[in-house]
Amino acid sequence: MVFDDGLLDDEEALRRAEPALRNLAEGGARVRREAVSAAESLAAAVEVLSAAPPRAVVAAGPDSRLLRAVLEPTCPVPFVAWPGPGLPGWAGALDLVVVLAPDGNDPGTAAGVAEAVRRGCPLVVATPEDSLVGRHTPGRYSNLLPTVTGDQLATAVVMLELMDRLGLGPDTDAEVVAVALDDVALACGPYRDLAVNPAKILASGIAETSPLLWGGTVLAARAARRVAESLRRATGRAALAADAEHLLPVLAGAPPADVFADPFADEASEPRPSLLVLDDGSPDPVVAETRSRLTEQADAHGIRVETVTAAGDGAVASYASLLATGTFAAHYLEVGLAGD
Repeated sequence: MVFDDGLLDDEEALRRAEPALRNLAEGGARVRREAVSAAESLAAAVEVLSAAPPRAVVAAGPDSRLLRAVLEPTCPVPFVAWPGPGLPGWAGALDLVVVLAPDGNDPGTAAGVAEAVRRGCPLVVATPEDSLVGRHTPGRYSNLLPTVTGDQLATAVVMLELMDRLGLGPDTDAEVVAVALDDVALACGPYRDLAVNPAKILASGIAETSPLLWGGTVLAARAARRVAESLRRATGRAALAADAEHLLPVLAGAPPADVFADPFADEASEPRPSLLVLDDGSPDPVVAETRSRLTEQADAHGIRVETVTAAGDGAVASYASLLATGTFAAHYLEVGLAGD
């Protein structure tokens, strides 16, 4: 597969990719729409749940991992993510159960919500009101945050704003997250030239490589995994997101680059790795030291290093910015490979 960066500024090629790119660019609008949709219910839930702080917080359902990435480092009470069916055996009336169900059609999530209602757990569910999960939510201690977009991140922002108001999570403002997504959409839009478009530049930089992705914080690492999934779907090639101790041996074992190789005349060989660092601006010295180890190892073996820097204000906005930029780059990779 040969990548043609000329297609990234080709109107016809971009027109074919327009539905996916437009959907990505509308991320900020979806966050605002969910915030408006759930505002009244969110205020009512804060009033009810503020009366008694929970013994623990259980994030249930397949989408609980995003909540864990945000809340686990800062939640002042024990926090458990339970992505499988049901609930932990110890969860009861003293424990707050929170559930993200953007489309609301997962039977396992619906069963977990029904179990929380049966046990009398204080419960908050972000899901469409008329969905399967929504129909299992009503109960004496239940709170429904109605959602309308089916967008996981937008749904999560609503729940995280609730947790912020309850003093159980970091500062979260839906408008700040929406602005971060809008900024990425403007910077990475399809009709912004390759020379000044960070997502197109990134796609060109990693197009002929097997990317190795790293994020130094819990949220940046999650963004790296999500971007790696998008890159694999776009190219059909390997893209690995992992911790530094797993990436360092891969970088060290990379074969040396052949500066005399002719990519057109020589037989095709396995693509060399590249290192893609997702930087959310963490001031943690351990993160900075680990990033230096990775980049030094890559430089020592002639491996290309690309960095995506978050533009958002706050942990959730920074995560959204990293994820959106990486996903734009994955779509542009697909555009550039479509002409092969």
